[in-house]
Amino acid sequence: MICRLTIATNYLMPSTKSPTLLEDIRRIMRLKHYSLHTERSYCEWIKQFVKFHQLNERSALFENSEAKIETFLSYLATERKVAPATQNQAMNALLFLYKQVLDMPLAKHIEAIRSKTSRHVPVVLSLDEVRQVLPRVEGVAQLAVKLLYGSGLRISEAVRLRVQDLDYDYQQITVRSGKGDKDRITPLSAAMIPLLQNHLEKVKAIHKQDLADGFGAVYLPYALAKNILMPNGNGAGNMCFRPVRYR
Repeated sequence: MICRLTIATNYLMPSTKSPTLLEDIRRIMRLKHYSLHTERSYCEWIKQFVKFHQLNERSALFENSEAKIETFLSYLATERKVAPATQNQAMNALLFLYKQVLDMPLAKHIEAIRSKTSRHVPVVLSLDEVRQVLPRVEGVAQLAVKLLYGSGLRISEAVRLRVQDLDYDYQQITVRSGKGDKDRITPLSAAMIPLLQNHLEKVKAIHKQDLADGFGAVYLPYALAKNILMPNGNGAGNMCFRPVRYR
C-alpha cells in the first residue's frame, strides 16, 4: 500500500511483508547504480507526489497517471514557484517511478506549466568580502570554507574528501564522484597545505588516544584488509599497489 511510505529500518533483512513503494524504488535505483543523493531526492519527490494526490493504494497510481503528473508539476510551478531545475528533477523522479518501478510507460508527452527561467547573475564574493567572512567561522568549519572558496569545491565534495585525495607535491585535489558521478582535478592552494597537515595531525592524535582508551577500531572485511595491507617485501613498510587495467 502507498501509505506505507516510511523508511524501513530492516530494508536489507528478510521480511514476510510485501515491499513498500519506497523499498521498490530504492532497490531498483541501487541496481541501476544511481547515487545516494539522487535516490534521496527521487524518494522525497515521490512522497510529495503521493501526499499531494492523497493516494492510499498503489493501484491509484495507475489511474489518470499523466493528468496526475501534469497537475503536480503545474502546482510546483504556479504555487510553490520552484526553479526550472527543481521542477525537472521532480519530473525525472516521477518518470522513473512510472517507467522503471511501475513498468508503466506514459501514453503521451507531459504538458505541465513550466517554471519561469531565472536570469539572475550568480553572486561571487570579492576578496574583501571573503576576508570578512572567514574570521566569523572557526575550527574545521573554517578549513572547509577555505577549501570551498580556494579549490572550487561543492559542500558535498568537501565533506567527502579523504587523505588520499590530497596531493601536496602537485598541489591538487582529486574530487571523487562529483557532479554527474565524474572525477576531476582541482587546484590546492599552497597556503592550505600546512593547514590541512596540521588538521590531520590533530585527528591522528585523537585517533591514537581513542585506541589507547579501547575505542577507535573498526572491523574490516577480509578482502578489504588484504587489499590495504600488502607487504612489498623490500623493507619499505606496508603499501598497496593496484595495477591499472586498460582494455
